[in-house]
Amino acid sequence: MTYEQYRCWILNNYSSIGTGPVVDLLAGSAAGGTAVLCTYPLDLARTKLAYQVTCTRGGLGTGLSGLHVLPTYSGIKDVFRKVYMERGLLGLYRGVAPTLVGILPYAGLKFYIYEELKRHVPEEHQKSVVLRLSCGALAGLLGQTFTYPLDVVRRQMQVQGPEFSTSTMQSLRLIVHNQGWKQLFAGLSLNYMKIVPSVAIGFTAYDMMKSWLGVPPREKAQPAPS
Repeated sequence: MTYEQYRCWILNNYSSIGTGPVVDLLAGSAAGGTAVLCTYPLDLARTKLAYQVTCTRGGLGTGLSGLHVLPTYSGIKDVFRKVYMERGLLGLYRGVAPTLVGILPYAGLKFYIYEELKRHVPEEHQKSVVLRLSCGALAGLLGQTFTYPLDVVRRQMQVQGPEFSTSTMQSLRLIVHNQGWKQLFAGLSLNYMKIVPSVAIGFTAYDMMKSWLGVPPREKAQPAPS
């Protein structure tokens, strides 16, 4: 929704940019940034629940039977409550900087590559579901590859405790220095298995829903009144 709104706003207010792929890049980046700011606390909670550290307490008995493993967080509300008590509202947006740095080019590249690939599809195949899926898959693949190191930094910043405070660039340098540059792409192949089909299906469903709902093509927006 925000992508279409940003795109029309750019076309109506900055006609000098034209109607080419640059508009898709700018509108996609702005839409991605808006989505992150609206949903980031939920992403933080998901990461903390997935990578939470467990604590052990001794029972009355001895040995293994006296150990009880307790999760750090019991649910989403518990994550919000504890993070807010430790660091305030800003704690719920810990790691948002590398996320925005990564999502702006990632979202922009996704829309840019997808729309650019569709422009090169012959008109008689424009409605082909297979071609739409292929364009979306390639858009997700390239966009994720270029921005994945920033995703690694984001997750490390989310998982680290309150005492860990570094900037995005410092975190990148620390990871490379301590773990090697390959760590910046650790898990990328598994991420392909999630992101590539997700982006492909998302773009295809997006285009098909617009067609079924009778949304007119948006090659050009109406010029702003002089």
